[in-house]
Amino acid sequence: MFSGSPPTRAESLATDIESMIDARGLGPGDLIGTMDHFRDLSGYGRATISEAARLLSDRGTVEIRPGRNGGLFVAAPNPIVRLRHTLLSVRSLPTTVADAIAVRDSLEPLIALDAARHRTQQDITALRKLLTALKRATSDRDRFLRANLALHERIAEITPNHLAKAVYLTMTHCISDLSAHATPDSSTDPTAYLRHRVEIHTELVEAIATGDADRTATAAERHQAVTR
Repeated sequence: MFSGSPPTRAESLATDIESMIDARGLGPGDLIGTMDHFRDLSGYGRATISEAARLLSDRGTVEIRPGRNGGLFVAAPNPIVRLRHTLLSVRSLPTTVADAIAVRDSLEPLIALDAARHRTQQDITALRKLLTALKRATSDRDRFLRANLALHERIAEITPNHLAKAVYLTMTHCISDLSAHATPDSSTDPTAYLRHRVEIHTELVEAIATGDADRTATAAERHQAVTR
């Protein structure tokens, strides 16, 4: 919610259901209640209850089961959902960005090497197009950050390792979101720094395009060094 907006009825009901799960000590697979139960309990209509259920499902809190014996059940833990919740809980900690960078850096060689191994001509064309957008954004820091994020998202899309991709993109988005609100270092020429980053990203893209594993690994190390 933004600008102090009050929660909607669906959001309030979703919060109440989460409190109910904790208060009753329910675990994965346990029935929380049927849609009719929540309608009788809250007095809300079916649309509001369905929206609350969708919100909880998106959070990974509940599983919606249709049918005669259906309803809302406590969902089994999902590692990606847990990761998302962990990030939400630690965003205000002073070490969050550094920790996210450390996790992303540990995955970056894998992501880059997978991209070099599995890239297609379509991937290469897309990466070069995004690189061009990055080059054109050196005069605008916010635009550069968005272009940089888009480029790394596209590199990560190439890997067949879905778990590594999910964690890498989660860390990348966390760093991007927090960096967007950071105060730039006034001791560094911002345009010169962004141009240097373009050079680093150009070599990374071209290394991936050639499919050369050693060149890609070296380019990934240089990228890590400039973004620390």
